[in-house]
Amino acid sequence: MTKPFYVTTPIYYVNDKPHLGHAYTTIAADAKVRFHRLRGEPAFLLTGTDENAQKVERAARAAGADPRAFCDAYSAKFRGLWAKLGIRFDDYIRTTEERHVRGVQEIWRRVARNGDIYLGSYAGWYAVRDEAFYTEEELTEGPGGKKIAPSGAEAEWVEEPSYFFRLGKYQERLLAHYRGHPEFIQPETRRNEVVRFVEGGLRDLSVSRTSIKWGIPVPDDPAHVVYVWFDALSNYLTAGGFGPAGAAPANPWPADQHFIGKDIIRFHAVFWPAFLMSAGVELPRQVFGHGWWTVEGQKMSKSLGNAVDPHWLIEEYGADAIRYFLLREIPFGADGDFSHRALIDRINSDLANDLGNLLHRTLSMVKRFREGRVRRARGGEGEAESNLNYLAREAHVGGGGAPQAGVRPRLVDGRGPEDVQEPRERGGPPLAHRGVRGGRHPLLPPARDPLRGGRGLLPPRPDRPDQQRPRQRPGEPPPPHPEHGEALPGGEGEARAGRGGRGRVQPELSGPRGG
Repeated sequence: MTKPFYVTTPIYYVNDKPHLGHAYTTIAADAKVRFHRLRGEPAFLLTGTDENAQKVERAARAAGADPRAFCDAYSAKFRGLWAKLGIRFDDYIRTTEERHVRGVQEIWRRVARNGDIYLGSYAGWYAVRDEAFYTEEELTEGPGGKKIAPSGAEAEWVEEPSYFFRLGKYQERLLAHYRGHPEFIQPETRRNEVVRFVEGGLRDLSVSRTSIKWGIPVPDDPAHVVYVWFDALSNYLTAGGFGPAGAAPANPWPADQHFIGKDIIRFHAVFWPAFLMSAGVELPRQVFGHGWWTVEGQKMSKSLGNAVDPHWLIEEYGADAIRYFLLREIPFGADGDFSHRALIDRINSDLANDLGNLLHRTLSMVKRFREGRVRRARGGEGEAESNLNYLAREAHVGGGGAPQAGVRPRLVDGRGPEDVQEPRERGGPPLAHRGVRGGRHPLLPPARDPLRGGRGLLPPRPDRPDQQRPRQRPGEPPPPHPEHGEALPGGEGEARAGRGGRGRVQPELSGPRGG
């Protein structure tokens, strides 16, 4: 069986509802998986929720809820958002599941047998919000003498018995891996950051807690629970099944790409590979730490109270607009500042104006000069098709706008009506339309994309009944859209971004209600 291209998101804390930062990572991972499937390659997407953490326990207590019931409710909120955004994951892991508990304990036993876990005592500064320990030098003085971590989280002093992982033992092996596999950490700025951190020396790492009870018991010592990062990072391996015999036959491990926010790059690019080296497990092939979405220059975080509610954005602008904007607005890996004005301008410029006009020009020319029919090209691959196939092969997450920007001037603006009337092997604008539609597929799933089907340009897919829609000649009214129950936009002035799920197309996005 061919191993699928395995993409993961972080598992998200269930101490509150999801925000736009969570959506960004998951949309990017979904787009990457869709791109591989578009090329005919098997692909697998894993996401889920992290439920074994001190801040989850505290949030449940503050809500007066049982921790398990609290986790059930908030995990369902993440699943519900992914459904609204058209995210099609292949598996959803929760760290309270038995398959995960068994897998984590097996990894622990392997690491312990390798002599890399020992019992000691920890005393130091710990930030519950970050689930991370900090040195005195990393902290600053806050109001009332409070210690503040670089993230802005408040740190508290803790002293307790703890099991430690011999992280320092793996310093040179990690550096050798970074040198031998420069693609392992991306983008390059993150790799340089991690290399500097490891070269500065690694201290052994606390991997258990006794002050909390909500978590996975340490094998043979239930007074300790496995510390969150040893627990949480293991999900990428445990989801597919991991036991004494190793990974289950159907397990897609190793991961081809871990998509994460840059704030957790250290855990994924240092701690995680060290754990795997100790356990004798193959390493993931790449960790990609993307940038943050900020609001007025400040990191978007539910802990800081400035998180943008993606449910509201979907209701206001539509899921397709949100998906497109997040992946098109900034290079993947860079930081971006969110504003409603930027979202509106991007959608109106790219989708309503450029793409809408491209669609209208293509269909009008086909109707006028080809009697409304598009036939499959005969003979070998022409220049236009060759260029489009190259774009399809080379496309990647973050470059979703490139085919649209590059194809339209070459294949439409650079050709006149006489080109459409010339031998049909050349393809021209209809082929450009098809190429743009294909390039947009990872960003906008089929059911959401106004360029999908119904235009006489999409070859039928007998193996995908969900993609079958009546075909019609250009210029005819399009069939009802299965999601909205109304006709898709088809002409100039109609291909405007609409507000989500309301079954109508707006003339133009102008901003959220109420300012």
